[in-house]
This record gives sequence, structure tokens and C-alpha cells, in this order.
Amino acid sequence: MEQKLLELDVTAADDEELNAIFRCAHSVKGGAATFGFNDVAELTHQMETLLDKLRRHELTPTTAMVDVLLQAGDALKSLLARHQAGGAGEALDTRDLVAHIRALADGGAPAAAAPAPVAVVPVAAPAAPVAPPAASGSTVRTLELTVGPLDDPAQADNLAELFKEITDLGSIEPLDAGRDADGMRRFKITTASSDDDLLDLFTFHVARERMQLQPLGPGYGFHDGNPGAPVEAAAPAVDPGYGFFDDAPGSPGASAPAPAAATPSPAAPAAAVAAPVAPKPAAPKAEAKNAGQGLDSSTLRVSVEKVDQLINLVGELVITQAMLAQNSRDSDQQLSQQLLSGLTDLERNTRDLQEAVMSIRMIPMSMVFNRFPRMLRDLASKLGKKVELVTQGEATELDKGLVEKITDPLTHLVRNSCDHGIELPAERLAKGKPEHGTVTLVASHQGGSIVIEVRDDGKGLSRAKLLAKARERGIDAPDSLSDQEVYGLIFAPGFSTAEVVTDVSGRGVGMDVVKKNITALGGSVEIDSAEGYGMSVRVRLPLTLAIMDGMSIGVGEEVYILPLSSVVESFQVDKSMIKTIGGTGRVVEVRDEFMPVIDLERVFDVPRFEFDNVSNIMVVVEAEGGRVALLVDELLGQQQVVVKNLEANYRKVNDVSGATIMGDGRVALILDVGALVRRSRH
Repeated sequence: MEQKLLELDVTAADDEELNAIFRCAHSVKGGAATFGFNDVAELTHQMETLLDKLRRHELTPTTAMVDVLLQAGDALKSLLARHQAGGAGEALDTRDLVAHIRALADGGAPAAAAPAPVAVVPVAAPAAPVAPPAASGSTVRTLELTVGPLDDPAQADNLAELFKEITDLGSIEPLDAGRDADGMRRFKITTASSDDDLLDLFTFHVARERMQLQPLGPGYGFHDGNPGAPVEAAAPAVDPGYGFFDDAPGSPGASAPAPAAATPSPAAPAAAVAAPVAPKPAAPKAEAKNAGQGLDSSTLRVSVEKVDQLINLVGELVITQAMLAQNSRDSDQQLSQQLLSGLTDLERNTRDLQEAVMSIRMIPMSMVFNRFPRMLRDLASKLGKKVELVTQGEATELDKGLVEKITDPLTHLVRNSCDHGIELPAERLAKGKPEHGTVTLVASHQGGSIVIEVRDDGKGLSRAKLLAKARERGIDAPDSLSDQEVYGLIFAPGFSTAEVVTDVSGRGVGMDVVKKNITALGGSVEIDSAEGYGMSVRVRLPLTLAIMDGMSIGVGEEVYILPLSSVVESFQVDKSMIKTIGGTGRVVEVRDEFMPVIDLERVFDVPRFEFDNVSNIMVVVEAEGGRVALLVDELLGQQQVVVKNLEANYRKVNDVSGATIMGDGRVALILDVGALVRRSRH
């Protein structure tokens, strides 16, 4: 409902959009009343009143109406959360909200249509299930309900239980003494609710197409003193001209007797005198229900702990498979061809299993993107700006653990774009830009990473302003800095270019935390900007944190792992190719580009036992927008590695992001390429 409200164009509202929003509110009300959540049913009843007038064109949609309906949606979430918690905590007071919705609904409606009988206090109000409590003008009717044929006739007994649980509904009694004939059951119902409302409620237990309601003629009524029936039941309000012929269920007037038109309930729009209107709202409901049933039957809810356990077991299987592969290479001659073939199959199946299990944890980026339209709308309204949100690549999948941790940094980036980036409408028009600013969220796969980009068409970053602020704070910022290095200044703790501190931003707390959080996930942040035209922030993250493809390298007797996604190329080198700068730094020329050289033997103090074996292989790796050449002894090969958290199991080690177990049982360290690149810069 929230998504459809955000997409609604108030200047040219489409009838189908309004009908869809109305159906959402109607479904929530029906479900809430079924379970006795009177406060939720009352609030959604008021929402229905307003939405019904909108879809009937009695009122014209306004931004204020969308705002109050969004607030009502927030209130519904809060009320339902309280019911989920068993009623714990203080109930949300929705009286002001209900009064506001009612005032908007009365704004363009004729005086006679005002829904006066609605209870004032929502929690205490006796809300009927799908239908609200009957208004003073509502008429109690006696109906015959035919159910079937049913595979299990006991299903029909659930309908009788509904009347016991929801006292406002009326009364029900079997017309067939509780016995079924050919799977059919018949009931006598005394109620003030409309036919559509009853059928909507009953569909929770029996398919709608297997139920038929028709007025009960005076030929029935064996039990006028029916217990639980309202007092008015003795004088049926239906036209006695109908109902004499039991074999005429298709009578057009049967489901829409004239008195029902006086009922002010918006929940029963189909109960108007014009019979052909009735089927229209019912069709989408049926489709939605069928789609929901299909979804329920094709999905299974499993706890994250079970999935994590499965991933850990697959990780151990990957290690065992690597161990078997290592042993088979060491004793090739002694193994039969069949055993080698079996090990090859095991390797292929292990990779397929690993990919299938990892995909269980993958969820689409739409789960993250969906929370931003509402947030951006509220923020833009608060700042007096006009902002549109465009999302691309919502189907791109990311590991659930990463999705949970990336949400807060992305939220901060989107808020920054709206607050600092997008200009006020008048300022944009003066610059020749459209009045509406645009914030774009893009997600895509690039190699073994996922790239999430937040960009806007606002004012962009001012190089001069950033340098001035940095010098003001005592940060060394010469004019010779490149644009990328100047933009990187905004990641300094406490750095802010905002002129005024507001409750939205300006305290300089945020961008440094954004970078810290993303770096902790093994990711990187890149900024690009064009002053006056906008800026973009690109966040690059690994697809998953559990298993990755790595390249194993040897230095002395030690083995290290490089993430394959960071490796650019490797080549053999001789001493003449390496140049020394400033007495300590060393660089190597690769395709007319000089890049820093890092000798892993020195970085990790690797003991050398064979002095003849000198490092003569270079592996070029890149991270955080920079490249370095690592000096190693040998390339051992490419393999899948299971990432184990070194910090949790041991302690934090500089330049190392984790550890893994090799095929021979030894522990190998996974190098932090980003840290090595930063090391070269210093």
C-alpha cells in the first residue's frame, strides 16, 4: 500500500491505482477483524472511507491525503507489531489520526454521506470483521449460505466458529442439522453485514467460488427465537418478493437488496443497486489471493541459523575436497583412473553445491532500495525540495549479512544527496535545471563484486571549498592534490561542508563512519563529482563473506591467499626493472605506468632458508582506486577458499583480512589488498 501511495500521481490519479490501494486497505481490515484486532480494523475502516470516495471521484486526491494515508500505514505497522508481541507495550493512540482522515473524507462529500456512527476511541470500538459495526440505519437480514461441494465438509464448521469469535457479526445455524449431502452444507445467517463483506471474510476458510449467499424467504424461519440473533431479526428487511424460489440463486438482486445502499460502510461498494458493478473489485482480489497461495506453496521459511550452519558444513566439505585433490596430485601413479574420475566429479559437485547453498543467503537489492522512496519523500518535504528517486538493478543479489550492514551507510549517502546535493527548486530553475532533482540508486555485478552507486544531479563537490575547510581544520591539503584525493577529504572524521548544523546533517559525523563500515566488510568507496552538475558515490563490496575464489602464492615456506577479484595480472621480473626512489621506496614500470612495489617477504618477516631462491614474480593487485605490485616467490594456483574470521579466533593482524585451511591442512592467511595499497601510499 505504501509503495502504491508513493507512486500515485495526485494530479492525474489512475482509477486502477486507487482501486489497488483501496483493496490493500480492505484486505488489511478483513484480516485484522478476523483476528479481533479492533484498533487496526477501525483505522483501516476510516482509510477505506477516504479511499472509496477517491475511487468514486467524489473527492480529488491531494498531497495532504497521501501524507495522512502514509501516516496511517505507519500507525498500522506499529499496532500490528504490538499485537505480534502479544499486546505488550502501550497502545498507540490513533484518535487524532482517525479524526484527520475523517475530516479529509468529509471535505468533498455530501453531508448525508458523513460516516457519523464510527466509534471515537479506536481501541474500544467494537469493529466487525470485514464490515464495521452496523450504523443506526443498517438493516439486519436473514440469509441462506450454501457451501460446497467440499472434499472435507468439516471446513464449513470453521465458518460457524467465526461467528462465535466475532460477536458483532451476528448469528449462524445449520439448516441441514450439521449433516452434509454430497459435500454440500447449508446455513441460516442473521447479520447486518453486506454479502461482499461476509464472503471476503469466509474466504479465509473456503474458496469464494464454493460459496453462495441468497436471501432466506419466509418459508424458512423455523426458529424465530434463534439464540444470539439481534432483536430486529424477527422482522426481516428483505423484500418478501425475493427468496420464494430456492432454485434461483443467480437472481441479480439477491446479493444487492435495496436497503444495503443506505449503509455508509465503504467496505461494501459492491452492494449498490446496480448489480453489474459487483464483480469488478472481486476479480483482482481473487487473482491476488491465488497469487498469494502460489507464493506460500513455493516458498519455505527457514531460520538464518540453519542456513549459516549449512554454509559452514559446505565450507568444511570444500576443505575436505581440497585435501583429497592435494593427496591425489601427490600420488598420481598409485591411483586408479576410476578414483581420479570420482575426485573430479566430487570437485564439480562440491562447487555446484556451494553455489546453490550460497544462493540461499542471497537476497535482491530491492529489499534495501524499497525503504528509500518513503524516506526521501519525507526528507524532501521537510527541506522544501522536490526530489525524484530512480532505482536500477533492484534484482541484483547480495549476501543477506552484507545487506543488513550496508543499509545504514546507504541511508546516510541518500540523505546527504538530498540535503547537501540537490538544490532548492528556485535555485535549480535559476541554473537552468529542472525543478525536480533526481537521486539515482544503481546496483550491478562487476567481476566478483557488487557495485552500488548513489548519484544525484545537484551542485556537486567544490574543490576550493573542500581544500579551504581542510586547511581550516589543520589538515595538510596542498593544491597539488588530485581531484580524487580532494574528494576523499570528506571521509576525515568531523569533516563537514555544511554552513548550518541541522537535525538532518552538518555535524561531520557520518561519512567517516560510512567508509569505516564499508571497509570492515571488505569493500571500498569511490567518489566522483562535477561541480554544478552532481556527484556519485560508488560502493564496491564482495558478493559474499563466506567462500571466495583465491590465488595462492608462495613466499619462502609460507603460503598466502590473494582474493582473485583483486588480481589484475602477474609477470616475471628482473632486478633492472625495479627503480628506487628516495632511498627507500621502490617502483616498477608496467605498460608506461609506475606502480609501488611491496616485498611480502619484508612485510611479514618471512624467514628465508634457501637463499638461492629470490623473489622474481610480481602480482599486480588493485583496491580502493590504486594498484601495487607484490613481489612473491611462486604462484601455486587458483582455488576456492573458505574465509575464517581471524580476529574472532585469534586477534587483529595488520594487512591480513582472514585465514583459510589449505588442502594439506595448513592455515594460510588471506591478504587485505586494500591495506597493502594504503601502506604503499604512506
